[in-house]
Amino acid sequence: MNYLANIWNHPRTSAAGLLIATLTIAGALSQQGITLGSAGTGTVLSLVCAIATALLGLLAKDPSGASSSTENTARLGAWALIALLLPLPFMGGCSGTTVAMDIVNWTPALTSAVATVDSTGALLAPADAPVFTAATIGFDAASTLLVAQAKAYLANPSSTVLAQVQAQVVTLQQQVNAALLTTARITNPASQQHALAAVQAVAVVVSAMLALVQSVSSKTQVAQMATQSTIKLASVRPYLDEDRAGRMVAAHLGEPLELAQLQVARAEAAETQSGF
Repeated sequence: MNYLANIWNHPRTSAAGLLIATLTIAGALSQQGITLGSAGTGTVLSLVCAIATALLGLLAKDPSGASSSTENTARLGAWALIALLLPLPFMGGCSGTTVAMDIVNWTPALTSAVATVDSTGALLAPADAPVFTAATIGFDAASTLLVAQAKAYLANPSSTVLAQVQAQVVTLQQQVNAALLTTARITNPASQQHALAAVQAVAVVVSAMLALVQSVSSKTQVAQMATQSTIKLASVRPYLDEDRAGRMVAAHLGEPLELAQLQVARAEAAETQSGF
């Protein structure tokens, strides 16, 4: 009876525990290769996990009036951390088609960020504009090609096209990293601020895309991608705006900021561990 009383008196905590248990069991089933069948382009198991994670985020985002804001923040952070540490199938075993769709869904943000880069040169000092333009001139072509390849994979999934997506996302990531290093050397404070802000926005989207591609790549494929990454994350981390990255991810996914910040940190840690 005590269990029933606890559930009745603490419904939000009980619901969060149930969702976390669902994610834990689903992660274990996924590691054993159990999918429970197909659902659209993915699996029933990945669909269950996605719903459970969404509900967990909504539960954390809608705090009870009886709790203090500090307690709500702590609970949100705890639930989000637990969810992120679980071996979720959609982070480590989702289909390439799902990832291709996610990349396509990031297209508006990428297009907007690249367009901002293209218009930023006019805001810089005359001596700085040519340097910035030269550093970012490849963004348009590289981003357009990446999205085109993702759409091609959606239309006709194949290992060949997936390999092209893997190579292209690293190419774009390297262009962005190089641009960050170049813009950081601009000495005019106003020019540097405008330039870094523009490139940082592109970096957020590219990092998200890279994390997506990593999630459907084998260890061998990730290692091969990492060998193409000559400008490592450690070199450009001082010039990344992690607060802005969290806000962009939260807005794109429609989730709590704290959860998005943890996802950004996790993605960066995964990239570093993989050799990027």
